[in-house]
Amino acid sequence: MAFPHSHPERRAPRIWLGTSIPAVVLQQDGQRAKGKLATVSVTGGLLQLGHALSPGDFVQVSFQMQSGLVQGLAEMLRPTQRPNREIQQAFRFVAMGDDDHRLLCRAVDSATRRGN
Repeated sequence: MAFPHSHPERRAPRIWLGTSIPAVVLQQDGQRAKGKLATVSVTGGLLQLGHALSPGDFVQVSFQMQSGLVQGLAEMLRPTQRPNREIQQAFRFVAMGDDDHRLLCRAVDSATRRGN
């Protein structure tokens, strides 16, 4: 089990994905929210959602990267609403399986070497 954490002196590299990666958020009450993953790093990401989730909620986030399906337990952060009414909500990973963490690290590393 991996417990991703950020380093205050240096932000983790981020990958800008646009809105092409579908994501599913499984809430504690069993409800699912569908969205698009816009940005991701080994410590978290940014989702575009149809409706905001409560900051502080713990959820399971799942999305398909080129290297495979990544799933992790995440804490939802404060949402923002863009002028076009799009909800953007950041999340931070709090735990994920070792295989999921390896897949995510590989995808982020590959994209940053390509200059994404």
